[in-house]
Amino acid sequence: MNNPNMTDIIEAYLKKVLQQKEQVEIRRNEIAELFDCVPSQINYVINTRFTIQRGYLVESKRGGGGYIRIMKVQVLDELDLLDTMIEVIGLTISEADAKSVVQNLYDEEIISKREAKLMLVAMDQSLYTGERFTDNRIRANLLRTMLANLRYEEPNQRKAD
Repeated sequence: MNNPNMTDIIEAYLKKVLQQKEQVEIRRNEIAELFDCVPSQINYVINTRFTIQRGYLVESKRGGGGYIRIMKVQVLDELDLLDTMIEVIGLTISEADAKSVVQNLYDEEIISKREAKLMLVAMDQSLYTGERFTDNRIRANLLRTMLANLRYEEPNQRKAD
């Protein structure tokens, strides 16, 4: 049986709160106390699990009355999300971030399970040169091209899973 690590537990907690509200406002030290961990653990969870690639916006205010606000991005329509993801990808993207983009598109029902599987295969590091900068540029070009092509597909022409 797999025991979730602290990062997974904190992520699950924050996502559960986000299911009940459009946004969550937390104080890093309070959450660290709640989970009996160091505040940097909270930073790690937010920086790796609540990214724009995964469909979240994060705002923070430092200082005594500081907070961290996490919001689930509200997608107006498919084209809006595709355009946002194309912009987020930029000129380079890591394998992990590319996979997060694909997962987000699947979660938002923009792509089918089959399309997601194919896109994930194309993002897999085993297909690339092993030179990180070059690989990240090629991966970004490929993913941006895929998403741009999805912009012109009729949504009702896709087969259901």
